[in-house]
Amino acid sequence: MSGTQEAGVHTGRLRTGLDPRAHRIVYDQYRTEDGDPVGDELRLISEVDRAHLVMLAERGIVDTSRAAALLDTVDALRAEDFAPVRTRPMPRGLYLAYEGWLVDRLGQETGGVLHTGRSRNDLNATTVRLKVRGPYGRLLDETAELARVLLDKGEEYRDVTMPAYTHGQPAVPISYGHYLTGVAGGVLRSLAGLLDAGREIDVNPLGAGAVGGTSVPVDPARTADLLGFTAAVPNSVDAVASRDFVLRMLSAAAVLGVLMARVARDLTWWTTEEFGLLRMADDLVGSSSMMPQKRNPFLLEHIQGRSTAALAGFTGAAAAMSTAGYTNAIAVGTEAARHLWPGLADTTQAVTLLRLVVDGAEPDRDRMRERAREGFTSATYLAERLVVDGIPFRTAHHLVGETVLGALDSGTPLSDAARAHPGVAAAAAGYPADWLDPETVAAACAHGGGPGGTGTADALARARAELAELTAESAGRRARWAGAAERLSAEAAKLVASDGVRPDEAVASDGVRPDEAVASDGVPPDAAAVKAVAAR
Repeated sequence: MSGTQEAGVHTGRLRTGLDPRAHRIVYDQYRTEDGDPVGDELRLISEVDRAHLVMLAERGIVDTSRAAALLDTVDALRAEDFAPVRTRPMPRGLYLAYEGWLVDRLGQETGGVLHTGRSRNDLNATTVRLKVRGPYGRLLDETAELARVLLDKGEEYRDVTMPAYTHGQPAVPISYGHYLTGVAGGVLRSLAGLLDAGREIDVNPLGAGAVGGTSVPVDPARTADLLGFTAAVPNSVDAVASRDFVLRMLSAAAVLGVLMARVARDLTWWTTEEFGLLRMADDLVGSSSMMPQKRNPFLLEHIQGRSTAALAGFTGAAAAMSTAGYTNAIAVGTEAARHLWPGLADTTQAVTLLRLVVDGAEPDRDRMRERAREGFTSATYLAERLVVDGIPFRTAHHLVGETVLGALDSGTPLSDAARAHPGVAAAAAGYPADWLDPETVAAACAHGGGPGGTGTADALARARAELAELTAESAGRRARWAGAAERLSAEAAKLVASDGVRPDEAVASDGVRPDEAVASDGVPPDAAAVKAVAAR
């Protein structure tokens, strides 16, 4: 809770401004900054370049001096935030403008070896996997945090009796904590689904070339290691044709979105004046520009709206992909993939908002108990007690229905009406006065995952163990990606240092720069190395 009471935050009944985390999501959408897409893409391309050059040098495909020159120049370009490239014309796209600058800077014989054994097709398939790590990781983190809050609140409110609703009507007594623990189960399944959907982004497509691989003896396993992948794609067609992870991530996010929309619907009803089961703090609601008495739980509407983005994205991506053959295609790599970013971003924001709402919603214990009692939620338990006494369930169902009518007609509690009904009185006689109180009934429903006995405690323990396992898997991936980035930087620095001097500045004893040198057979050294290795 922000608790802020600065001038200007008062609106009608509200004493505080909106929670700043929610404010960033629901109001900052009007800002026009779109980040730095050019710089972001160049950073991804150059990261792949660094791994590719280290591998080419290690394999003897490219002369170490030329690889070192390129690595040193690429690192300098990154340090300048690619300023020289940003101002270049880009008639054939960002990558070729970037590569063209390197060629102009280092000469064709050095700058021109960068693309050895590679195509824009496998490069793009690689960079999109690197690009998604950030937003995908944020969604994993927020989903895990939502699950944690649900479990914490499930523990805190496990003794707050309320009605479970079916068809919008009070059904049986449970607890608010039991409800939240149930929602946590769905969130944990979604977290597992998201982790599973991301396995494809851990497979390296680099080396597949345009679609048919390459005759240059590249080592995709090495670039996989340097870029934090777990393996290389074994088939070149599959490597450049597939963006299945786009569909899988959007699908998993859509499943989570459906769950969140349903929970938001429940909470919307329960926060109304008519239900009055939950109250939101001032920093989680809004007022009206005209009606000062209003306390609108409008964040729940944002949750419902944004939770559908992944479903829309899946539909758009699947439709785009279905128009393309199974090979490299713009419809797949560009048009379908572009739906991934808003789908993941909006889902993440919906998760954050729901977490804030769950964390800040306070149940009205008395009102919840009252609604459970007024809704005759103990009726099913009464019927089950008659069944235990030997009455067939359908007969018991009919008798209890009559008992409820009697309670309504007489304005008495269900327990009193039960003792007054001739078909039920005998069974009711042996129980204490509070035997049909909703709290007593909820505590008695200890089977089938009900709230009674140790059921809620056991469910919470299992869920916490599952959350720990899933978060450990997510953290392991993040650690692998970070470790690879450090390893790549170390390998690149080692290669540059081993050359002793920047090759673009070095001049050989005969006065010829290394990028201008030609072997005795008239073939540039890097090309000769390719020929020699390929011949082996």
